[in-house]
Amino acid sequence: MEHLLIRGKHPLNGDVNISGAKNAVVAIIPAAILAEGVCIIDNLPKIEDVSSLEDTLTKLGAVCELIDERTLMVDSANINDYHATFDSVRKIRASYYLMGALLARFGKAEVALPGGCNFGSRPINLHLKGFRALGAEVVEDTENGIIRLSADKLVGTNIFLDTASVGATINIMLAAVRAEGVTTIENAAKEPHIVDTANFLNMLGCKVRGAGTDVIKITGVESVHGGEYMIIPDQIEAGTYMLAAAACGGDVTVRNLIPKHMDSLSAKLKEMGCGIEEGDDFIRVVSNGELTATNVKTMAYPGFPTDLQPQMAAVLCKANGTSKLVETVWENRFQYVAELNKFGCDMKINGSVATIEGHSSLKGTEVFATDLRAGAAMVIAGLAAEGETKIGNTRFIDRGYENIEEKLRSLGADIERIYE
Repeated sequence: MEHLLIRGKHPLNGDVNISGAKNAVVAIIPAAILAEGVCIIDNLPKIEDVSSLEDTLTKLGAVCELIDERTLMVDSANINDYHATFDSVRKIRASYYLMGALLARFGKAEVALPGGCNFGSRPINLHLKGFRALGAEVVEDTENGIIRLSADKLVGTNIFLDTASVGATINIMLAAVRAEGVTTIENAAKEPHIVDTANFLNMLGCKVRGAGTDVIKITGVESVHGGEYMIIPDQIEAGTYMLAAAACGGDVTVRNLIPKHMDSLSAKLKEMGCGIEEGDDFIRVVSNGELTATNVKTMAYPGFPTDLQPQMAAVLCKANGTSKLVETVWENRFQYVAELNKFGCDMKINGSVATIEGHSSLKGTEVFATDLRAGAAMVIAGLAAEGETKIGNTRFIDRGYENIEEKLRSLGADIERIYE
């Protein structure tokens, strides 16, 4: 069994480079199914979700080859199978993007229900609503955990999303690029990885307009060619290292990011007493480790991201005073709290609100990652705590963070991966 072993209380100093965005690449790799030519995807993060998607596309008949460690070639010309029901599909949440891509290419799709982190009910009803609106028949085989889609023809239409769902927005875009006519998505989500996916599709010859706003229009095309595209930097990985610097103290420059994507976090770190310096593609975080409590409410972009909520909780456990964290996206995102409290944190939950009584002293302990971002929170708490911390379930962390221990060691952290 793998664990991360951390000896805490070391300030972090230096530069760290951010990898390509997990939430973008897990949509863009399935989107390559649409292309009749070769796709070259650059700035690839080396994470488990990418490996699972490579395996999935290969089993469907695509050729996937790493040109180098950062560049993936996907040739979907010989994909001849729309049945994506194998284990690699069930491993990750974003495998649901195979539904929209396969439906657009073949008019049919059979996709296993997605897996990934389990922090509450995350229905895909809005995805299925969108497919039905485009003219697809949807069969939910709950006994076998498979969604079956079929359509003689997809036809553009107006689709209003009841909530601004990132996954539904992207999945409907993928299906609509080959639909006849114009599809309009209203109340669309605005996250940076939606814009990145739309830009990738447009590079392939699709016609997607309005990504990044709440109204997206997709004009269907008859063919989709290949091309080369570079993934944006990972907003959540960047935020995780910014928060680690705040918790541990020190002087860390986070490079290869888009500062605008970090506005909501940068504002909170300033409130807490950190120094923030921004450049064209970097943010410098300076902290003496003495932090002031603040209140945070997760919201859709450009609000504070739910994917940084657990990491922020770990930092607030060190901040002087009482903080409140309000979660508006996932109803059970706080399932990590019992693990975090093992460090000596005082975090209490009442519905969607967490109250944190912060203090400067955390103690190392043995914990488990309950999901991807909770795992990152355990890492931050361990880095800031006195003594040793051992973190289990590292597979969750590896789903979204490339070489996390190497990057932290480069900043002065005492962290290693051990096998028992």
